Amino acid sequence: MAGSSHGHTPAAWTGVTIAFIGFCVAGAFMVMAQPLGFWAGMVIIALGGVVGAAMRSMGLGQPKEAHTVRHVAPAATPEPAGVEG
Repeated sequence: MAGSSHGHTPAAWTGVTIAFIGFCVAGAFMVMAQPLGFWAGMVIIALGGVVGAAMRSMGLGQPKEAHTVRHVAPAATPEPAGVEG
């Protein structure tokens, strides 16, 4: 979607950054075979979603009216000359 600003908000960047850190933590502890550290990383991932949603509710996300899709009816095309219906 060229020209779209979808996701370019402080809430989106913060939530994704926290989730990415959680993904890295979970992946590192999974390789080290440490289940407790893996689940701690999973909690950090979920925390990223919670923080992003909280920031959006505080007005740091994209406004709701930007999410609505506006459908425009196609313009009626005239019939070609010489065609009778």
